Order: sequence, then C-alpha cells, then structure tokens
Amino acid sequence: MDEKKLYSPRVMKDILDRYGFKFSKSLGQNFLIDGNIINKIADTAELDENSGVLEIGPGFGTLTQVLCGRAKKVVAVEVDKSLERVHKETLNYDNLKIIYNDFMKVDVNKLIEEEFGGLDVKIVANLPYYITTPIIMKILEERYKISKIVVMVQKEVAQRLNSAPGSKEYGAITLAVQYRADTNIAMIVPNSVFMPRPKVDSAVIEFNILKEPRIKVEDEVLLFNVIKASFGQRRKTLLNGLCNNLKLPKDTVKEALANAGMSPGIRGETLNLDEFGRIADELKKLI
Repeated sequence: MDEKKLYSPRVMKDILDRYGFKFSKSLGQNFLIDGNIINKIADTAELDENSGVLEIGPGFGTLTQVLCGRAKKVVAVEVDKSLERVHKETLNYDNLKIIYNDFMKVDVNKLIEEEFGGLDVKIVANLPYYITTPIIMKILEERYKISKIVVMVQKEVAQRLNSAPGSKEYGAITLAVQYRADTNIAMIVPNSVFMPRPKVDSAVIEFNILKEPRIKVEDEVLLFNVIKASFGQRRKTLLNGLCNNLKLPKDTVKEALANAGMSPGIRGETLNLDEFGRIADELKKLI
C-alpha cells in the first residue's frame, strides 16, 4: 500500500497551533516525531495485506500514517476529541477508522469482530506513561483475538515486564505477560524523538501472543485475582495479602497454601507463575 511522506516536526507544530491544540499532561501526550523510529515500530509489527491494526492513542497520527500504508485496515482509538479536527486534515485514508473514546471503556472483542473480519489483528501503540499498566493488563486479561502487540512504553516499565522473581521490578504485570506472551525489547528509544520531550527514555516492546496460556489453571480469573492480591501490599506475607485483598478466611488460605506446598510466611514477589497457578487451583477447590 502507498506510504505518504511523514509530517516534519515543524509542520506538525504549525498544524497543531492552527487548531489551538494544547498538549495535555493529564493525558500523557508525547507525540512521536522521528520517522526512523516510527518505521522501526511498523517493521516490528510485521504488517502486510492480511493485517488489521488496532492503534491506541494515535495522537497527531505520524505512526498512524505508516500503519495505514502497510496494513489492510487500521482502527485507532483516541481519547482526546479535540484532535478530531487535526485528524480530518492529516489522516485521510480509506482504510482508517478513528473512534473517539477512552480505550479502557471500549468493548475491544466486539470491535475486533465487527471491524477486522478474518484479518490477522495486531495492537500497535505509543502508550501514555500514566496508563500503560492498566492498558496492557486489559489487553492480556480480556484475551483478544490478536497475534501480536507492539507498544512504546517507559523504559522502566519494559524492565518490569522482563524482571525476575525477587527483584523490585517484579510484579503482577510481569506475570500477566508471562502467562499470555513471549516478549522481546525491540529497541530503546531516547526522549528526543517526542514532542514535547518527556523526562525519561522509552522502549518498544514486542509481545508475541501464545496460542495457549503458558500454564493451565482451573480458573483464569481467580489466577489473576490471586496475583494482584499478592502484590497489593508488597511488604505483607502472601497469607495476609490474599486474606486482606481477596476477603478470604485465614484458615482457608492457610490450607490452600499448604496444599500447594507453600509456607504461609512466604511473600508473593518470590513466586513464579507455576507456583501462583498451584495456589489458584488449590483455592478453587476450597472457595
């Protein structure tokens, strides 16, 4: 498909100024301005005529331009409706649909079914720092019919996604990612490629979605609830974390931990995915 020339940073600024657009700190708006980085993101997504792309937060639309030039169809979800006038000027593509809504409120499974037909769907985005974790958790927990996720995130978040049990970065999102995908950090991105420039560097992470979850559990929702509860109060023991956050009797949790071969004094951040799976299955038998 035809790829149009990307807007230069100066032209982008002129267009935004013409429409009176103001960057919103509360929405974490930092627009990509480097064509090389944008093309590398699209390269990582491996798009072709059989690809459908769901983009989260297109912003000005520089990445959207490249996605539209490579994929069969692109659906972009943008929370800031003030960008609609900008998009009408800059994003004139027959294979693009923009939905002005909060991604966290969108029924994504319904959207994929209605918009993409039999296409190979991939999620590509430059994610706002402030809502990166909720968005990734939503994508992984709701199990969309997608094959790949390629997202720009804060570098520290990338380190968290690839951390090991016992480290300070290890958390619920690390386990959620391990459960559903193989990950690869495609590149580290300096803060100089954004408008306005953030204070920290970023990273592009590729998630290749597994055909089946990495472990088999009786109740997937319960597994995620156990994981979240275990990290809700990091300084507490696993026993207290599960009791307090899941509102379960202490005797029930003690029995489940014992049956799973766990000490009640252990802390959640030391456990791996298999161990959390055993705990969830033992709790399932008792509640």
